[in-house]
This record gives sequence, C-alpha cells and structure tokens, in this order.
Amino acid sequence: MASSNTMKIQEVFKVTPFSDSTAEFSPPLTLYDTFWFNFPPVERLYFYQITGLTHHFFNSVILPNLKCSLSRTLLHYLPLAGNLIWPPDAPKPCIYYSPTDGGVSVTVAESTADFNSLSGNGVRAVAELHPLIPQLLTSDDKAALIAIQITLFPNQGFSIGITTHHAMFDGKSSTTFIKSWAYLCKQGKDHEENPSLSPELIPSFDRTIIKDPAGIDLEYINNWFGYTNSRSLKVLPNIIPNSDCVRATFELTREDIQKIRNRVLFMLNKDDEKEEDRAPEQLHLSTFLLTLAYVFVCMVKARRGEDNRSVIFAFTADYRTRLSPLVPLNYVGNCVMPHLCTATARDLTEENGIAFVANKLSAVVKGLERGELEGRKDTLSRVLIALKAMLEGVQGLSVAGSTHFDVYGSDFGWGRPNKVEIVSIDRSGAVALAKSRDRSGGVEIGVALEKQEMEVFRSLFADGLKDNM
Repeated sequence: MASSNTMKIQEVFKVTPFSDSTAEFSPPLTLYDTFWFNFPPVERLYFYQITGLTHHFFNSVILPNLKCSLSRTLLHYLPLAGNLIWPPDAPKPCIYYSPTDGGVSVTVAESTADFNSLSGNGVRAVAELHPLIPQLLTSDDKAALIAIQITLFPNQGFSIGITTHHAMFDGKSSTTFIKSWAYLCKQGKDHEENPSLSPELIPSFDRTIIKDPAGIDLEYINNWFGYTNSRSLKVLPNIIPNSDCVRATFELTREDIQKIRNRVLFMLNKDDEKEEDRAPEQLHLSTFLLTLAYVFVCMVKARRGEDNRSVIFAFTADYRTRLSPLVPLNYVGNCVMPHLCTATARDLTEENGIAFVANKLSAVVKGLERGELEGRKDTLSRVLIALKAMLEGVQGLSVAGSTHFDVYGSDFGWGRPNKVEIVSIDRSGAVALAKSRDRSGGVEIGVALEKQEMEVFRSLFADGLKDNM
C-alpha cells in the first residue's frame, strides 16, 4: 500500500556569510583531510518538537532566525561557505572560499509524515529519513562542503538535516558548527541583535599546526586514486553493500554500563587467573568502549553465520590532544584516524566475547596513550583493503558519533532537540553513539540492520542486560 506521507520542497537558496568582506580564504588539506576525502558524507538530523507549530510562526519567526543566524555563523566559518576544488595542475584538492562563489545551500521543505514516529526509537525503514537529508553537490573537480535542509512538520515541529563533506569535517568539527549556529540563533532571538560566539565555539582553521614532513597527504591521494581509478572529488556511495535495512535506537543506562563493566572484569579475572602481568584495573573501560564492546557482540551474534568467518571492528580516535604540538579543541577539520582490529566471529560469540572486544579496544587506547598514533603511509591502504573485504561480505563494525559531543545541547531557541539521528549509518554500517538526552550518564545507540538481523539484535540487546552478574 502506498504511503500517504508527502514531502514538498518549498524553496532552495544560498546563505552567504554576513560580511561585506571581499577576502578569499583557502586553508589547505592536511593528511587527516586527504585520508577521509572520498568517504561518504556524514548526515545528521535534528528533530525539534513544537506542538501546534503553524505555518505563520515557522515562516515569520523560525525560518528568518535560522537564516540570519546561519549567515552570522558562516562569518566565523568562512571555509564552510566555499567548496572543495581540484585544479588540473594541483597534486591534491584544496578548500576555497570566494565571496563571488560562496554560500551554503539551504532547502526548505514541508512534510506530512508522523513527526513522533520519525523521531522515535522504534524500528522503521531507513528510507523514511532520507527525504529529510540534503544532498551535497559534487563533481570530479568541485564539491560542496555542507548542505542543510529545514523541514516543517505542521502542528508537530521541524527538523534540521545537515550533510557534511568528510574532507572538511570530523565529528567534533560538525557538532561544533551546529552548536555555534544554535548559540547565535538563540542569543540573537533572546538577547542581542548581533551576538558573538562564546570563546569555546570560535573555530580555528590553522592548518600549520598539523605537521607532515613525510608528505603522507599525497600518499593518501595516491591510495584513493588506486581505489577509485579516478581523479575525482565524488564520494563513495556506500561502504557496505546495498540492502533493505531498518533502523532503531537503543539505550544503555548508567546502571547497564556498570553491569557490563562488572561482567568484563569478571571474565578477564577468570581468564587471567594464571597471568599476573595484566591486572584488570589497568584496562581502559570507558562508557564509550564498553558500549561498543556490548553492541559489537550483539551485532555479530545477530548476523550469525560460520564461527570462523572474519570480523573487522574499529573506532575512530580524536588526535587533538595527542599530537605534538597539541591541536586546539576548537580546530575545524579532520583530526581523527581509525584503529582496526580483526577477529573471527567465534571470538565475539563465545561466553567471554564482550570481554574479548573490550580488551582489544582497551589495548588500542593504551597504545594511543603511549603515543602510538596512526598516520603512517600504509594506514589508508590497510583501511581500503578492509573496505573491499566489507563490500565482499565481511562484517565490519565501526562507530559514528561519540558520547562526548552532547548533541542534545544544540538549542536554537525553541528547546533542545527531542531526537538526533546519524542518518548515514545505513550507508556506512557504523553504530551511532550519543550521550543520552536526559544527561543521566547513559548512551543512545543507533543501528541500521537488515530486518531479520534487527529482530535478533533487539532480543540479544535486551536479554544480555538481564544477567545480574
């Protein structure tokens, strides 16, 4: 039966930085940018519930405030109003902003869909969220860095969808931008006509702080050329094979996480009774790591299949506080790298599977603390080999988002979002993580799986928390 939900595009326009400046701005790409530049864009969706929201209030108050504050935000984030370009004579792409060709594409739409259903935690088809996300315009030699869609749900609320190019943004950068936009919108609406950003939100685009004496940035460009067989800025369409997926959100409370921690420590103590060289208290068992260990095990069990099949699991580490010199926390650009582990399905599905993953991930974090950072010439080639394996059916487990970003703090002046989704996980296969909206110390987990796998995952996720060990 055909859906009665409709989506109408009302207008598409460009928002330019609020400035009369004619200055051009062109920060170069670092090795961390070139590492990510062909990866699919990240798509985030923020739902804001306003019961009884009228067309008049949306068009006369909300939309003008969002437009004006976005323009003022871009004044601080000029590169975002530019494009990624690749001149014919240049060895690598660069970011270029010009007042004559700058601006961010903004789409305004209206949807008759059920706001509560789309912004809920229940299982639904991944395709239901796709109309709320804007597309980045890309070609072989030019690509937009950001696109935004604002969608009205009459009498229910509105959503803001944002698509970001990975050559410009890592997770911290994109969430900092959204927080800056929300801050200026709320301050301008409630207090000042021309507010300024708070100090922690003022971005840094200083690329000179990222050192690359070995020219690894160009090595990564060559790796991408070998993988895509083209000199192009077009991004990969998918990391995982196309499938008919559904998505849902799950939650771990602070008590759940402590229960998982206790179980991990129990299993490691049990396994290490005769090994005195590794004490469990030396492990890095953060909320982030324990959540990944638990969810990864549930996902491998839900996939089923042969016990000896290969599994790749990974997380992305932020290097801002790990490089020398230190990179400012407000640095906008990529400053993250993935760290991969390999195993068999049996390693994760046996009784000590959660402890196995936690121990593996903990070892990586301990290595980071010792300065064992990625960024070697062979890093991208190893990751691309893993991507090829995933396209051929190997199960890959990774993470998007973080428990550190506080995405629910993005209040534009009409309240905090009642739901934030990373829509692009259905293309990347990643697990979406966020700090719980109620700020109680829990975690929200978004997953996109084939329908049958999702049914098994739901059962495993709930049953695994019933054991009081």
